[in-house]
Amino acid sequence: MRGCLSNCVCMNTLYFGDNLEILKRHISDESVDLIYLDPPFNSSRDYNVLFREQSGTDSPAQIKAFGDTWNWAGAAAAWEDFTTLCPVPKVIELMHGLHNAIGENDVLAYLVMMAPRLYHLHRVLKPTGSLYLHCDPTASAYLRLILDCLFSPKNFKNEIIWKRTSAHGSAKRWGPVHDVIFYFTKSGSYTWNNIFQDYGADYLASFYRFSDERGQYRSSDLTGSGTRTGDSGKPWRDVNPTKVGRHWAVPMKTLTTLIPTAEAAKLTTQQKLDILDERGYIAWPAKSGMPQFKRYLNTEGGVIIQDVITDIRPIGAHAKERLGYPTQKPLALLERIIAASSNPGDVVLDPFCGCGTAIIAAQDLNREWIGIDITPIATSLVQKRLFDAFGAKDARLLSKEDPAQRIAFEVEGLPTDLAGARMLYDKDPIHKDFEMWAVGLIPAIPQEKKGADKGIDGIAYFHDNPKKPSKAVVQIKGGHVIANQIRDLLGVMHTEKAQFAFFVCLETPTKPMREAALAAGYYQPPSGVGRRVEALQIRTIEDLLEGRAFDFLLYGSNVSYQQAERMEAAIKQEELEL
Repeated sequence: MRGCLSNCVCMNTLYFGDNLEILKRHISDESVDLIYLDPPFNSSRDYNVLFREQSGTDSPAQIKAFGDTWNWAGAAAAWEDFTTLCPVPKVIELMHGLHNAIGENDVLAYLVMMAPRLYHLHRVLKPTGSLYLHCDPTASAYLRLILDCLFSPKNFKNEIIWKRTSAHGSAKRWGPVHDVIFYFTKSGSYTWNNIFQDYGADYLASFYRFSDERGQYRSSDLTGSGTRTGDSGKPWRDVNPTKVGRHWAVPMKTLTTLIPTAEAAKLTTQQKLDILDERGYIAWPAKSGMPQFKRYLNTEGGVIIQDVITDIRPIGAHAKERLGYPTQKPLALLERIIAASSNPGDVVLDPFCGCGTAIIAAQDLNREWIGIDITPIATSLVQKRLFDAFGAKDARLLSKEDPAQRIAFEVEGLPTDLAGARMLYDKDPIHKDFEMWAVGLIPAIPQEKKGADKGIDGIAYFHDNPKKPSKAVVQIKGGHVIANQIRDLLGVMHTEKAQFAFFVCLETPTKPMREAALAAGYYQPPSGVGRRVEALQIRTIEDLLEGRAFDFLLYGSNVSYQQAERMEAAIKQEELEL
């Protein structure tokens, strides 16, 4: 494993570990331009359960494969040290008030865990930076209070509503169909780019009702409110704006596409209007009345982004973008946020990066990025997604001669060699992180173990059957290995009706183990055409780190996580702006 000097920033880096510790140790003050976070917020649980009182003696919530679960037993120690973890008087007062008001329950535990992280996110943000916090209504009201204490209410810019689904059945309440995104800036001077979205069909039908040889257009005012004494207040073509308490407002953006800006500056208001009229940009009413400016659809950038997002749909179950990660957000949503609040070359940080949507969007928009996640499988998934999308490689494995490898990135906190793998195995007595990390090397989907260990640490799905995906069961062993473990895994393979069984070990497999694996026989595709492959395969951690992967019959047939779409070219900032 590699370390990083304290108080430095490693760009294009994936960190595995607790984001609180990584923020404190690795991210320096005022070094990040944009933060997007989508922390776990118990959205799948019943709202009332969050307020169930707990004695504090319950077992701490375990970290699962796809996120954290918070409870008071796990947060009690952090509460005792809260003034040290989050040394902001207003936040401390707020949290003590909430402790008295709602008691020791899952909501307060969640806030005790989140507040110190938000404090450090505020610390690492540049004065011109922005923060977007994505949450659902379960805890949004409380998170908003903490953000107000840290950022100041005057730096709150928007509560953005994203309609994440069209309908949701819910007993005895309104169907929950939206998420909340809080948008804060660190100061009054911050990065902002006008981003436009397409007009909706209803809007077009209502407003762009006219057309001529140039295309669809809508009528808009040629005047502004209030009277003027200069040219803009004088009559034009026998129409006097002063009579109705207004003045001429020339649309200079259109005019300067017709004549040079310097030439336009020499003209009177009436001469400017003459040019617009001669070029067909002014509509005259059939009867007396004020002339109108023709605002053409093909020259409009759309409507500026609004704080209710209905034009970005959630990722469908069969969408190419979907990777199988349960809380995956649409790439278009992150692209919009990053394009609006950062510029090329800026640094984007996602401290709960999950499957890496913010990382992919940042890379494609030519931003630097930092991603953090506490689960090894998430970090592995982001690595795979970067490779699929960009032909990326870990910087330490980058071939300088290979132009197809478009980007390089670092991975901190996860093993890159056998010695690091042993350290990861030894540091945790139940070896949860080691198992998930090793499963991610295949990659396969980690399995939550319930009851007796059935010997399944992961399942990998692969395509060799046109009717349905086939599967391989995965077992990870870090300690001493023996032949009986191979025989037991063979039994699991038959019980689970799997086509393959994959055994991953730290130690070198023994000769009896290899013989037991060969005794499992071979697998051939249902068509009967093609080569045979060993049904039970053994790989060491060193094998997988050096690229000696399991044999899935065909390259690319592993569909445990859908292959991310290739990003052939970076999205241009100007394509998202007017």
